[in-house]
Amino acid sequence: MRRVVITGVGALSPLGLTAQESWDNCVEGVSGVGPITLFDSSDYLVQIACEVKGFDPKKYMSPANARRRDRCQQLAIAAANQALVDSGLEITEDNSHRVGVVISSSIGGISTLENSVRQMVSNGPRRVSPLTIPMMMPNGPSGLVAIEVGAEGPALSVSSACASGSDGIGLAWQYIRNGMCDAILTGGSEATICRVGIASFDRLGAMSRRNDDFSMTPQPFDKNRDGLVMGEGACVLMLEELTRAKERGANILAELAGYGITGDAFHITAPHDEGAGGAKAIVQAMETAELNSSDVDYINAHGTATPLNDASETRAIKTVFGQKAYEMAISSTKSMTGHMMGATGALEAFFCIQAIKTQISPPTIHYETPDPDCDLDYVPNIARDECINVAISNSFGFGGHNSVLLLKKYV
Repeated sequence: MRRVVITGVGALSPLGLTAQESWDNCVEGVSGVGPITLFDSSDYLVQIACEVKGFDPKKYMSPANARRRDRCQQLAIAAANQALVDSGLEITEDNSHRVGVVISSSIGGISTLENSVRQMVSNGPRRVSPLTIPMMMPNGPSGLVAIEVGAEGPALSVSSACASGSDGIGLAWQYIRNGMCDAILTGGSEATICRVGIASFDRLGAMSRRNDDFSMTPQPFDKNRDGLVMGEGACVLMLEELTRAKERGANILAELAGYGITGDAFHITAPHDEGAGGAKAIVQAMETAELNSSDVDYINAHGTATPLNDASETRAIKTVFGQKAYEMAISSTKSMTGHMMGATGALEAFFCIQAIKTQISPPTIHYETPDPDCDLDYVPNIARDECINVAISNSFGFGGHNSVLLLKKYV
């Protein structure tokens, strides 16, 4: 099996319009929560979200193409462009068939679908745009990025709810590891802050409604947590086979060494009470990396701030790590970015890379009141220096999807 390394990153998140800006604000404990501006939410029970602020798609594409692309696709193209530039990899006629794109989304162009349905109801079926399908399909980001950069290898998307971004990265890792590709742009993109997106998640009872005082929400692992805050954004990593990356003198950021994937077979939205599937996925990630629990220094938790998820994930971590679970740094960066759905796992993988690179564990902000069911070290409120050589990123999604990535310092 070939080794796989990360050589470039691009990101647009509620914390910044680049990967570095997102990380800098993450370490500083900046909250991305604010009033919804992407639509009029005055008649909604939820009026807050974590939006990507100041994004201008015309910096990455022509005005005409921007109009023909859903926000989910625009964000993906921008992040992929950043990652490709950051990697320094030149895609040519000679290597294009060995370069792939795996950019995932849990829902795809939901705003486009919403607008098309509204148009059909108001003006009839003949007024629906012929671009509706190309703009709403979840594989649109991968297809468009492949066209933009000229990548002729595998181009696809994974849809596994909140685990989509991580599973896409895991699949890309397998393709390179097994020799199908030499390099893949991979990650996730999501833009669900629209009328039907917010309303649907709120009806599930999953969202915080602290509209008037949002300065302390979301609160992952806190006893008073009351639900997630919807986020949006995109993050794309450039994965490369180690030998070829070294041959071209690439700047290697970290090694993607392990991947675990399981299903709960339990409930369509609720996690397994004991976190059994999540625990097994963590073990798989360590086994594929040929490491054990004593080697792991930091966990970027799924940590959505929903009562069931946080308690279940805490139990999963305890199951795998035993007493060491109490000695590890664990943080939920969703306390700052909100839940970016299919893009979250990719951004959190990048945060793990940065934790290894800078030897800093990012904080879980808004943490005030300990919960007896969540009694681990969640790096409350302030980032701190740590010795981090191996980091794990957990992503658990509706449908019982569990995805775990293991990243380590490249040596």
